Amino acid sequence: MHKVGVLALQGASQRHVEALTALGAHAVEVRTPQDLSGIEGLILPGGESTTISKLLELSALFEPIAELLADGMPAFGTCAGMILLAGEILDGRADQRSFGVLDVAVRRNAFGRQVDSFETELAVDGLGGGGFSAVFIRAPFVERVGSGVEVLARVVGHPVLCRQGAIMAAAFHPELSDDLRLHQLFLED
Repeated sequence: MHKVGVLALQGASQRHVEALTALGAHAVEVRTPQDLSGIEGLILPGGESTTISKLLELSALFEPIAELLADGMPAFGTCAGMILLAGEILDGRADQRSFGVLDVAVRRNAFGRQVDSFETELAVDGLGGGGFSAVFIRAPFVERVGSGVEVLARVVGHPVLCRQGAIMAAAFHPELSDDLRLHQLFLED
């Protein structure tokens, strides 16, 4: 993958752009439907999932992104991005939409409030080079995993990094680490 969009409506989009650029990809900030032109993959960053959901509607991005995902475009969702990709949001607002391309049920803020944020070393299946230092900020976790979903990492028994085909989702913020291996894994798939 060479040209990758980063949803830049809210959240830590700039850190994802920097990670992709460091890996040699052409990163494009996505704020309008026109910004989707020619991208080969999309990162949906952290932030506040209900706010991002509303901003996707207001910016007329929800439907074009849904079509690209339905056509098989790779995506990597982090924190709120995981919620946006999930098939089911267990505690979302009634008006909150998701793309439903990852067969998981997620719980928002599952590890607690802002003061409960933490960093931990994760063992990630298929990721060489030792553990991955993962930053969890008001993070979700997965409560149900569909049969086609591969769980790559867990925290206290809960899946926090999953992949299903071209879709990858992390409950944490890999962009806040200097470790680029998960971004590299996304680019390689």
